[in-house]
Amino acid sequence: MKAEGGRWSHRLALLTAGATFPLLFIGGLVTSKGAGLAVPDWPTTFGHNMFLYPWSKMIGDVFYEHSHRLVASGVGLLTILLALSLWLHEQRSWVRWLGVAALAMVVIQGVLGGLRVVWVDEVMAIVHGCLAQAFFALTVGLALFTSREWAEEPRRVELPDAARLQRLCVLTTGLIYLQGIFGAVLRFTGSGLSLHLLFAGLVALHAALLSARILKLLPGERKLFFPAILLAGLLLAQLALGLGSYLAKFTSLGSSLPGWATVFLTTGHVVTGA
Repeated sequence: MKAEGGRWSHRLALLTAGATFPLLFIGGLVTSKGAGLAVPDWPTTFGHNMFLYPWSKMIGDVFYEHSHRLVASGVGLLTILLALSLWLHEQRSWVRWLGVAALAMVVIQGVLGGLRVVWVDEVMAIVHGCLAQAFFALTVGLALFTSREWAEEPRRVELPDAARLQRLCVLTTGLIYLQGIFGAVLRFTGSGLSLHLLFAGLVALHAALLSARILKLLPGERKLFFPAILLAGLLLAQLALGLGSYLAKFTSLGSSLPGWATVFLTTGHVVTGA
């Protein structure tokens, strides 16, 4: 990687990943508020150029949906710049093509989001939500791959049964993404609760095992130790938010909760899962 260009690529990757996270939150908020169809047209907003729509008219659910579109446009612009920077400055071909993949994904995401509005299609909404999490994971990966530490010669760590730990990492990641898909189906259709709960248990088990194994085998490896602590903390937070979301949406307790509490629980559950 060319030094100066590489630094800019890394900064752009960090900025893109950092901007994508609040976009996930806003997208979750749109769904929690039931505001996904508050703006009935696309790519315009009530006939206006999306970027020229008057701020004075952004009230109620329109505020949430239109804000989602504007932030998504910003993420799209950052992704274009990132892909261009990687293509010009990155020497590793696989990283360059990951940048192209990110660009393709953000374009597809925009089209899916628009068609979901125009066609009023829940399947589009589910795919849109699932692809958003994959895109976020890719931007985080690009931020890692373009970092100085990743480009340096790695220090080998001797680990007994490393292959098993790698398999556990891959399996846990796959289960988390599948759980996200089942969560999206439940969120948009109201069906599949049993499957979602089943995979919640599987994810919790594997994430706990992964954290415990890293903490036991690699207590001195800061680059793995602290992520393992973070994983355990996020797991506890996600279980608490999931329980709160279940009580709010599927039990009589939900009727006694203020609306903002239900929105906070469900949106927080989505974002933490990402």
